[in-house]
Amino acid sequence: MSLPRILTIMGSGETAPTMVSTHRKLTALLPKPVNAVLLDTPYGFQENAPELASRAVEYFRNSVNVDINVAGLVRLHDTHIAADPVQVERGLRSIIDADYVFAGPGSPTYALRQWSGSTVAHNITDKLLNGGIVTFASAAALTLGKATVPVYEVYKVGQDVQLLDGLDILSAIGINAAVIPHYDNAEGANHDTRYCYLGEARLLMFEKLLDDETYVLGVDEHTGLVIDIDAESAAVVGNGTVTLRLRGTSFNFESGTTIPLATLQNPWQLLNSASQSDSLGNASTNLAGMSKAQDVATSDVRSQSASRSGEHPGSLGDALEIHQQEFDDAIANRDADSAVRACLALEQAVQDWSTDTLTSDVADRARAAIRSMISRLGDAAVSGVRNPRDVVSPYVEAMLAIRATVRAEKRYDLSDVIRDAFVNIGIEVRDTADGVEWNL
Repeated sequence: MSLPRILTIMGSGETAPTMVSTHRKLTALLPKPVNAVLLDTPYGFQENAPELASRAVEYFRNSVNVDINVAGLVRLHDTHIAADPVQVERGLRSIIDADYVFAGPGSPTYALRQWSGSTVAHNITDKLLNGGIVTFASAAALTLGKATVPVYEVYKVGQDVQLLDGLDILSAIGINAAVIPHYDNAEGANHDTRYCYLGEARLLMFEKLLDDETYVLGVDEHTGLVIDIDAESAAVVGNGTVTLRLRGTSFNFESGTTIPLATLQNPWQLLNSASQSDSLGNASTNLAGMSKAQDVATSDVRSQSASRSGEHPGSLGDALEIHQQEFDDAIANRDADSAVRACLALEQAVQDWSTDTLTSDVADRARAAIRSMISRLGDAAVSGVRNPRDVVSPYVEAMLAIRATVRAEKRYDLSDVIRDAFVNIGIEVRDTADGVEWNL
């Protein structure tokens, strides 16, 4: 059985609910049982590397129904801890033998440094040329192109923008691009963290360092580009968009779009097609299912994603916002069941997204929201979530009927006793032309 030749690039969410269906569809193309391997180098420098590997294994077993093996290539060269040559060779062989190779979060510069001088790039390229499926996401995705940028060193340490040599695996299928995952990142809130934390100004600096043939291939968070080499096409999946950025001009492909492989190999022709379209007064002409636009603001991208996902949250942040609003509405409407349901739904969302390699504090905020919900439900258990008026109304109305009777009999002394009793328990009674009104 010949294996499919597919490269999938994910912007983020590689171990989140949003990418489950993509992993399942890809692994369904392979012989059973699927021989899958997790290339763990990108996060190999982290102290919690074993935990990250375990979470990925759990995700694939429980959500994708595939048992994935860990390559154990956390380091290939001597650092402060010596690399085990036996483990290195075993890990490299696991890549050669695997039908499905997956790599994700961590540091692209660490991964490139460890893979330098090894056969990793050759083994991955061979997979794409001769049969196999490769899925690289987040940090690993940054290494696929001809060039990359040390994003975390720039964003966290203040290092100058510079060009690093990538694995250049994309060139094997005729694509000259620098991959930028997390393209629509919005964690910065009041400062620009799009383009994998670079922002517009630093992305422009990076573009100036690229050669004339290389463009920026941007993949939004919780979005994937599935490049089927045999079919000579690429499908955009997930919540967001894939962007071909040609020196500042962006061509955006929304989820559900199929892009000809030839377009990825020679995107510059889009500039000519777009110019011809503009000259005819039609600036919004679609080119092979693609719409031309300048870089889209992150909020616009997120709103488009939300409209496509409907009631299904596209991220833990979306789930937090949705279920928090549901809870607040339920409490305001004194609907205990709906309040509990919203709390449980958010707890389930935290569990569903627990294997995602989140870089923000959204998981902490979600857990804090759950604790707040529980506290508010506790308060409601003491004071009740029912409207107090509904509880006391039958008794008040009965007393008002008695009051009306004694007033009709001109027993004002008894009427005053009833009035004073209402005052003592915080009920205001007013006699109006339309009848008696009362309020708590």
